[in-house]
Amino acid sequence: MSEGVVELDITGMTCASCANRVERKLGKLPGVSATVNYATEQAQVTVTDPGTVDTAALVAAVEAAGYGATVHVRQPAPGTDLDADDDAARDDAAAPLRQRLVVSTVLAVPVVLLSMVPVLQFPNWQWAALALAAPVAVWGALPFHRAAWVNARHGAATMDTLVSVGVLAAFGWSLYALFLGDAGRPGMHMTFSWFASDPEASDLYLEVAAAVTVFILAGRYMEARAKQRSGAALRALLELGAKDASVLRDGPSGPVETRVSAASLVVGDVVVVRPGERIPSDGIVREGSSAVDLSMLTGESVPVEVRPGDRVTGATIDVGGRLVVEVTAVGADTELARMGRLVEEAQTGKAAVQRLADRVSAVFVPVVIGLAVVAFVGWLVAGGSLTAAFTAAVATLIIACPCALGLATPTALLVGTGRGSQLGILIGGPQALERTRAVDTIVLDKTGTVTTGEMRLSAVLPAGAAPDGDATLLALAAAVEDGSEHPVARAVVRAARERGLDVPVAEQFAATPGAGVQGVVDGEVVVVGTARWLAEAWAVRVDDALSTQVGAAEAAGGTAVLVAWGGALLGAVVVGDTVKPESPEAVRRFVALGLRPVLLTGDNEGAARAAAGRVGIDDVRARATPASKLETVRQLQAEGRTVAMVGDGVNDAAALAAADLGIAMGAGTDAAIAASDVTVVSGRLTVVADAVRLSRATLRTIRGNLFWAFAYNVAAIPLAMAGLLNPVLAGAAMAFSSVFVVTNSLRLRRFTPSD
Repeated sequence: MSEGVVELDITGMTCASCANRVERKLGKLPGVSATVNYATEQAQVTVTDPGTVDTAALVAAVEAAGYGATVHVRQPAPGTDLDADDDAARDDAAAPLRQRLVVSTVLAVPVVLLSMVPVLQFPNWQWAALALAAPVAVWGALPFHRAAWVNARHGAATMDTLVSVGVLAAFGWSLYALFLGDAGRPGMHMTFSWFASDPEASDLYLEVAAAVTVFILAGRYMEARAKQRSGAALRALLELGAKDASVLRDGPSGPVETRVSAASLVVGDVVVVRPGERIPSDGIVREGSSAVDLSMLTGESVPVEVRPGDRVTGATIDVGGRLVVEVTAVGADTELARMGRLVEEAQTGKAAVQRLADRVSAVFVPVVIGLAVVAFVGWLVAGGSLTAAFTAAVATLIIACPCALGLATPTALLVGTGRGSQLGILIGGPQALERTRAVDTIVLDKTGTVTTGEMRLSAVLPAGAAPDGDATLLALAAAVEDGSEHPVARAVVRAARERGLDVPVAEQFAATPGAGVQGVVDGEVVVVGTARWLAEAWAVRVDDALSTQVGAAEAAGGTAVLVAWGGALLGAVVVGDTVKPESPEAVRRFVALGLRPVLLTGDNEGAARAAAGRVGIDDVRARATPASKLETVRQLQAEGRTVAMVGDGVNDAAALAAADLGIAMGAGTDAAIAASDVTVVSGRLTVVADAVRLSRATLRTIRGNLFWAFAYNVAAIPLAMAGLLNPVLAGAAMAFSSVFVVTNSLRLRRFTPSD
């Protein structure tokens, strides 16, 4: 985390009101702002002046609110051995709730049956019901009573306050009726009532105290299990790292392989990776070639070929030959660890619409308590019985559920970002989700985004003086270009080698920046470069026929260099940046999503138009500098458009930061990734469309959750006050609302890419 930002793990929170209370308490410290996430049980605290407030003060503030706090320790770095006890504790975090739920259910079921079915009511059945219900109302509901008491000591009221008061009121009324009223007499019978206004309403509420406790415990248990499942994608991602590695060490008779823990690797170590093994850390291939399965990192199923000089990422799988890899990053600096940090940070955010829900939750509990009092008094004033008034008040307390409001955003964000990480899509947080909804224009950088960013030979154009045509022309060009690191030179040399040509060795290599290169082959000077340079420096003229061919190639987006040997023009070679195979389909998907594509590039007009024509983009902005890319984004925004920018280079960073939604291709530079809101790890353009779809699906789920959570309370509380809900049904409905929000969010786990 950056300086001035502290992450805390919060314990003791049981509902959204608790999170709001912690957030407010932290926010009262000087120079401190905080975001507390109920679902992840974490607080992200920003301190404007770290010298004035330390972590001890932050922890003390949380404890003063009645909760516990510790400084958050991030997930172990990939390759670190995880403690088995920690795994068991994490996987069975809901065990205490499960035990309490099972025991309470076994005791509560007979109580409910005896209370609701008169035929089962044997003489003195009510005392047996009391014996069964008492442990449920006291021990089973103890987490609610304890939390309510802690909050009351700090002058606060939360969801637990409503549950505790409701259960204790029902149980206390029953004790009064049994010991001081007529309900304890032998032969007493009662019937179950659906409504508070029913004239047959019972005098005992033991079934309410027991059933409500069981329903709410069940809801809390299912919430806990669902939160574990929603965070499983992130945990699985971080646990994919290799546990050990074969390191090459110097021995008496040469390098010796030594098996060590992957966590002990340091930068500069050289490791051996065999087929079927995971690459233990990020590095560069020094020897060997193989296919590497990147599916865990990018979501792509097709392995990628690597050879010496290529970069490889830790935790990916070698599925081909033996590789010797020099380690370049370890632990928290690896790509896998970076992905984990991005996902984890994204899950702590809040959407703007969730903040509205938080403000409602902050005042919700006191309002509900007031409404319960109004219901009780209103029934009595209207001439209703004391039993009916009491039933309406208890139902009002129990039916209210700010938990659903608090879970609406975090659970959807947990599942959505977790699913995204599995597909190689890293979403920066709820703000990025909200922006995708409004985006109507997508600006695409050309090189490395729409195209491969790698020059390839596209044509060989021999002139009349070229002996043996293409082969001699390409071999001589490669001989001289072999001394250059220019992208055009590398493309020419690669093409000659791929064709198996016999490339001679050039002597006396020299380069003229911006013009070309020269060398001596078989005693004759070979020059490769621009037509102007050949004409001015070497008196080599281009005939009309070749000039026409070169012009056509450049108009189609290619870059042509002329080749002369011994003063005679041999012809030209044309190289070009090739369009990615998936780019045309990606552009079609953008259009289907309602996005207007714009191609933005620093290339010349011809190359830009050629690439745009191949993928189906009409709006082309060529010869763009980093400053003009930024200006283009701002110009589109000034026209009223909401802009997403997709790029991968340092020259795209400013435009990515200025765009309403910045999307970085994962193969790009750190500057581009840092400036973006969404990162597509695979670098495939079709996955950008999937990123937009996933973001919109996650946002729809958040908004749907919030709508139903609000609608539930708006509809249910008046029904309870009107006496149209029995407290048992109110408890079931309250638990269901939270479970509905969580299970609705879990549907995002089934999101599938378009491919």
